[in-house]
Amino acid sequence: MKKALCIISGGMDSTLCAYLARKNGYEIVALHFNYGQRTEQREELCFKQICDDLGVVSRYVFDTSFIKCIGANSLTDENLQIPKDELNKYDTPNTYVPFRNGIFLSIAAAVAEKEECEAIFIGVLQEDNSGYADCSQAFITKAEDFINEGRATKIKLSIQTPLINLSKKDVVLLAHKEGVPLHLTYSCYERNDKACGHCDSCLLRLRGFKEANLKDEIEYV
Repeated sequence: MKKALCIISGGMDSTLCAYLARKNGYEIVALHFNYGQRTEQREELCFKQICDDLGVVSRYVFDTSFIKCIGANSLTDENLQIPKDELNKYDTPNTYVPFRNGIFLSIAAAVAEKEECEAIFIGVLQEDNSGYADCSQAFITKAEDFINEGRATKIKLSIQTPLINLSKKDVVLLAHKEGVPLHLTYSCYERNDKACGHCDSCLLRLRGFKEANLKDEIEYV
């Protein structure tokens, strides 16, 4: 059976990607990163619950807390304030974690090579995000090139981004159609107990559900 490495943060996008990978006949190897983010505990819990629902056997949870040491973002540096109710006000808000997807894809490539995976699924959206540079198709294409250049195996790896041209509304509708348990996912940047409802990620999620005319079943403050 063909295998895919799925990077699962615990959010809607990466979760939907994992379910699409399963639908496309892949055996899933699941990968999650703890990097000192404020919602680390909740995200890891969501990852475990999603893996249980998917029946994933091969799971990796990596401590990449060196990202917190780099800082320069409000997800890991609590001295910085997470922007509230300011969606699309800035080109790139301070919630951008420098080169996070580049770091994650490099580690994912190593695990994928070990596990003999032929694909990596990552839930990036090019249009409907907060302006993060490492969510673009151009970035993903170049990442795929450098990963394949550095592999010792003859198995060529593809980076699958099935959501890259979708909006959050599209994500919600597709997840609903595919029966993805979005109530197990979490998007908030700030709180581990209940979603704040005001950070960029919460606002994008709430807008997606509103435009899809569906109810978000997670708890908000």
